[in-house]
Amino acid sequence: MRRPTGAAHSFTWLSISWAVILFFAAGCAQHPHATHPPAPPPVPQQVPPSQPVPSGAPPPAQQPGVASGWVEEGVASWYGYPFQGRRTSNGEVYEMHDFTAAHRTLPFNAVVRVTNLTNGKQTQVRINDRGPFVGNRIIDLSLSAAQAIEMVGPGTAHVRLEVISGPNPNVGNFGVQVGAFLVKDNADRLKAQMEARYPPVSVVPFESANGTFYRVRIGSLPSEEAARKLAEQLHESEELTTFVVRLDE
Repeated sequence: MRRPTGAAHSFTWLSISWAVILFFAAGCAQHPHATHPPAPPPVPQQVPPSQPVPSGAPPPAQQPGVASGWVEEGVASWYGYPFQGRRTSNGEVYEMHDFTAAHRTLPFNAVVRVTNLTNGKQTQVRINDRGPFVGNRIIDLSLSAAQAIEMVGPGTAHVRLEVISGPNPNVGNFGVQVGAFLVKDNADRLKAQMEARYPPVSVVPFESANGTFYRVRIGSLPSEEAARKLAEQLHESEELTTFVVRLDE
């Protein structure tokens, strides 16, 4: 069989190449590339306002209904070192990594929900100490409790306290603290000045990280409200700095 010449050979391959191109062009004409319109933007969903979720480890099991309805708002602070390892007012050893707190009038072992009103963070603490005896502060939180509501950095926060279990806050003996002295003679002197007009007056020693304080306390009243009235009277008439306290030490 005679092989094609160079020109014929080139013509033959050119014909085959055009045939292949036309074949695939026809195929592409029958199956055009699919186009996908852009997906519509998602429809916004109505999401209910998020509720604050309690953070931190909860204290022991709650006893419902014992002290419901007790609410207080004010400034919270926190304490860690150098109180770590020292005795709290109820005799326990203070552990700053537990979820505990100090309060002036709530009974020991009351469980309190603490809400940071700035960020909505919540935690629960058990009352096992007394304080704070500073200005308008209403509760001293342990380090872990303060971390749970993100107030360690600022040092204080405006909070709401709600008693959720424990002994009834309205039952007990209450008094008014009118002074705390490192020198016992100063405490005894104030006691002598007050007890003629406002008996009974007592001096209660308290071991703290800063030494032994001698607290002067007036009255023994059956309700916190009665103690508040006495505190107002002492503040106005005697110009004393006063704190209502529960007399349980």
